[in-house]
Amino acid sequence: MADLKAQTPCAGLLPVSVGDLSLTEIRPVRMTSLAPYRGCVAALSAAMQAAHGVAWPEPGRLTGDTQARALWFGRDMALLIGPEPEAGLAAHAALTDQSDGWAVVQLEGRQAAEVLARLCPLDLRDAVFAPGHTARTDVAHMAGSISRLGPQLWQIMVFRSMAATLVHEAEIAMRRVAARQNSPV
Repeated sequence: MADLKAQTPCAGLLPVSVGDLSLTEIRPVRMTSLAPYRGCVAALSAAMQAAHGVAWPEPGRLTGDTQARALWFGRDMALLIGPEPEAGLAAHAALTDQSDGWAVVQLEGRQAAEVLARLCPLDLRDAVFAPGHTARTDVAHMAGSISRLGPQLWQIMVFRSMAATLVHEAEIAMRRVAARQNSPV
């Protein structure tokens, strides 16, 4: 009989550091998709605020902090990250546990936006994609999500089955950005 052990999506793959850049796995926490019923966004937002201290996010934005975060996740969809959703939210939205479905990593460093520019087709300049912004996008040919959590801190999410590919592609991009930094002008 096989002896199965629970592992995180990036077990044995991370952390990776290249120069001042670091890629680390975020330990899985509760992630719940919220799909509001027709006409219920305002009521859902109020219920989320009362229960978890986060409001429904505007398109392309996230609300909350490290304890509870609501991440815009597409049209009429958000992802509640952190807490177990309060039962009353189900009166306003369809709730689906996504906790085991995603690999979540953080990329940090002065040149993190340059690394991400090699992985996705987004305009990541400070004036366009500031902290608190998020997008569903291609990440190195994978469906994913990128969120800017701070000036030099980014969250990247892809489906769990693509964790090794994400780490591989991100590490290559990190090495290439670092090589440009260290090459003679």
